[in-house]
Amino acid sequence: MRIDKYLWSTRYFKTRNIASTACKKGQVKVNDQVVKPSREVYPMDKIIVRKDQINLQLTVLDTPKSRVGAKLVDIYRKDTTPKEAFEHNELLKQAKEHYRKKGTGRPTKKDRRDIEEYLDDPEAAPDDFVQKE
Repeated sequence: MRIDKYLWSTRYFKTRNIASTACKKGQVKVNDQVVKPSREVYPMDKIIVRKDQINLQLTVLDTPKSRVGAKLVDIYRKDTTPKEAFEHNELLKQAKEHYRKKGTGRPTKKDRRDIEEYLDDPEAAPDDFVQKE
């Protein structure tokens, strides 16, 4: 089975076109080699898919005839993604929301001065920049 069809049928991508595009961009590796969408996959191949800034790792157990239901996906693949990958993504999400809340607009002069002071001071603690409401 083609790699793009396999990733689509095991529900890693919503459409086959998106799976093909990911392969063309180099976001899919089979046995540590970047592959084209037409690459055939076989049982026991190791696949790495970069999706949402996470490297998902899986092992092919079998190839389905067509797209399978979400409950049946585990029959055809074994997910070997380490938990650290997901924890790292959570940390990134929290870091982005820590200082500036979404939708608060441009930084004020005071915010800019605080940022410059923080960047100039090597011993500044991150707790100095908790936004006061």
